[in-house]
Amino acid sequence: MTTGTDDALLSIEDLRLEAGLGRVIAENVAFAVRPGEIVAVVGESGSGKTMVARAVLGLLPPPVVATAGRIVFEGRDLRTLPGSAMRRVRGARIGMVFQEPMTSLNPALTIGRQLDEGLRLHTSLRSAERRERIVAMLGRIGIDDPDRCLAAYPHEFSGGMRQRIMLASVMLLKPALLVADEPTTALDALVQRDVLELMVELTRENGTSVLLISHDLSMVARYADRVVVMYRGRIVEQGATDAILLSPRHDYTRKLLEALPRRGRARAVPTAEGAVIEVRNLTVDYPGRAGLFRKGRPKRAVDGVSLSVLPGETVAVVGGSGSGKTTLGRAIIGLIRPSGGEILFRGRSVMGGGGSREYRHGCQIVFQDPYSSLDPRMQVGAIVAEPLRLVPDLSAAERAERVRRVLSDVGLDADYADRFPHQLSGGQRQRVAIARAIVRRPAFVVADEPVSALDMTVQKQILRLFGDLQERYGFACLFISHDLAAVEQVADRVLVMKDGRIVEAGSRDDVFDRPQHPYTRRLLSAIPTLEPLPEGGFRLSVRHGQEALSAVS
Repeated sequence: MTTGTDDALLSIEDLRLEAGLGRVIAENVAFAVRPGEIVAVVGESGSGKTMVARAVLGLLPPPVVATAGRIVFEGRDLRTLPGSAMRRVRGARIGMVFQEPMTSLNPALTIGRQLDEGLRLHTSLRSAERRERIVAMLGRIGIDDPDRCLAAYPHEFSGGMRQRIMLASVMLLKPALLVADEPTTALDALVQRDVLELMVELTRENGTSVLLISHDLSMVARYADRVVVMYRGRIVEQGATDAILLSPRHDYTRKLLEALPRRGRARAVPTAEGAVIEVRNLTVDYPGRAGLFRKGRPKRAVDGVSLSVLPGETVAVVGGSGSGKTTLGRAIIGLIRPSGGEILFRGRSVMGGGGSREYRHGCQIVFQDPYSSLDPRMQVGAIVAEPLRLVPDLSAAERAERVRRVLSDVGLDADYADRFPHQLSGGQRQRVAIARAIVRRPAFVVADEPVSALDMTVQKQILRLFGDLQERYGFACLFISHDLAAVEQVADRVLVMKDGRIVEAGSRDDVFDRPQHPYTRRLLSAIPTLEPLPEGGFRLSVRHGQEALSAVS
């Protein structure tokens, strides 16, 4: 299969990737990117989309190798270029924005030094000219004080700002092609929109084409000109965005779209019982950075927050990065010491040690990244069994049976107990994290961004699993997320946080359909949604006062 495109900037023809012992990662991959075009490659984790993108830059991780096909860029087959010639292409003519800027920016080097490196290697500009261009680019991407930024380090910036800086480092060289691998996965709705709008503006100013790797179908539908759908290493469908995403023909494409979270009917949560968790005027302060002769000024992350969660109820907390939502969840669960206020568990204050044993045993948390929250040295069975160590009168056989049963509850066979976290997929690791959280039958669970790093089909499975387990065991849940679509599917009530305060609270339907606060409306309008049409197609729309972006039948 070949593209047959003569005017393409990039043409991938019959590419085959293997990973040792003949294991095929991708085969017969063929598509083109024309000058000035944004082409998105979508698919589940493991579909091969990121490996294809890395093959373009010659950055395949060992033992993955390209064994067949051509990658033609500006008339040259990149697979045949020697290393020295490929280094002149990489960065200068093809740039890449990676998924996680904290790991792709060097934590030991200043921002100025990292931005200067590409210009120094690929241009003949003098030092003063390079600095002038860097400062101008930092101002262009929205950095308030570019000169101070040059001496700062990556950890001093938020995730959104780091991604802006990564984008700036690539666009400084004005490449002909930008490869963006999941550039907004870990960002909240407002920052996602800002980063993507900036990427589109910069690429259009420089005439740069974009190869966008993503599992966010709503975002792809808004920004991409054409879409390539991959499944198990093969392309199953490709074409114009409105024809592919908004009116899918292939079963797998329809499966991806149907996996998008949808709002269900509002549940009737019983209110006769008292709240499992009640928070009154909670404040959390972080110490400021101290100097040699000065004391740091504390930063207030949570400012006078009050809330309650009833048995069996899911209360979602949403807001931008830095709004305090994760700090709030960790303070409630006991992982951060509050500076003031009161936390009550089943009506008893837990501040100062009151009722702390029952509280600690009855509250659990599911973290955002299961790979970092699961001990890589422990087998799954031991990880899940660990919370049972303090359960009185539970024999080893009963403990093993409880572990087997809870693994079955989360959809994992008993033989998974003997595996290590690195032997599992992202979705399976999150299932293990959920199993660990519910194995003690807790009364309250904090779910901190539990699906933000998962692709759409796995998200659907985890959200459905979480809902089923809550129905079965009746635990209350504080669901912290920047994924508004996931919140819309699972939440009974929604709290909107900004700058450490709750600016709006209400039922899910009231907050999503009739938002009162300007920040809530801005948050909801930041990310478009793909809505199914009765005729069988999908409509791309934006909430609250903005007209539908596109519609097909």
